Amino acid sequence: MSANFDFRIVDRMQQLGTHIDKSQLRYHNKRVLVSKEFTFDAAHHLHAYEGKCKNLHGHTYQVVFGISGYPDEIGLVIDFGDIKQIWKEHIEIYLDHRYLNEMLPPMNTTAENMVVWMFEQMEQQLLSDAYRDRYNGARVEFVRLFETPTSYAEARREWMYE
Repeated sequence: MSANFDFRIVDRMQQLGTHIDKSQLRYHNKRVLVSKEFTFDAAHHLHAYEGKCKNLHGHTYQVVFGISGYPDEIGLVIDFGDIKQIWKEHIEIYLDHRYLNEMLPPMNTTAENMVVWMFEQMEQQLLSDAYRDRYNGARVEFVRLFETPTSYAEARREWMYE
């Protein structure tokens, strides 16, 4: 029997309980990584640095969160909407269209320092009462912060807990 992979219009929409059982929604129970990206614009300057970045300037940053966990009963590790909500309510408010030097904890606002702060903020939320019991073992695996399209800093779980 050969499968026909030619283009066709779906004959019928698959229905839960008729064509697939709820027990089949989770295909496996293996740890999987999901990723979500965000951008924000911010200004900063670096202390104790002799170069252009000692002056006030801005970037359009891109941040990528890699979060792993085990799928729930319907096959989701974590809802992408929940990652976005954590980002919006607990991280972005300190970053987007802000002067980073006054919004972040006392630090030099290097990509290397900021990426660790972002890792900590996302991890703290995943461990909070709002998400801990909802998602099976969800944890931050990495955060990658692009300061420019070709330059980024990354924090990884294995480095954070050495």
